[in-house]
Amino acid sequence: MPVGNDPSDQGATGAAKWVTSTLGNTVGGVTRTVGGVAGTASRGIGDTINSATESAGKPVGDALSSGGTGLEGGAKSVAKGVENAGQWK
Repeated sequence: MPVGNDPSDQGATGAAKWVTSTLGNTVGGVTRTVGGVAGTASRGIGDTINSATESAGKPVGDALSSGGTGLEGGAKSVAKGVENAGQWK
């Protein structure tokens, strides 16, 4: 539970802040991890398609790679927002 001199960090409010902070950090971390894994996997599949099909599959491979990068960036942004909300920011 948060300990500090701020009266808003005491009692029920302090307990609520501790719970939301813990949940926010947990959900944010899981979201960041899932986004990172999905982004990496998409880029890997895209690179594999590019290597296996050369120029014929390049548009599909590039699209998967770019989509994975976007997914990862979006997940990181969502994770940061969830963590900030959990810290009452």
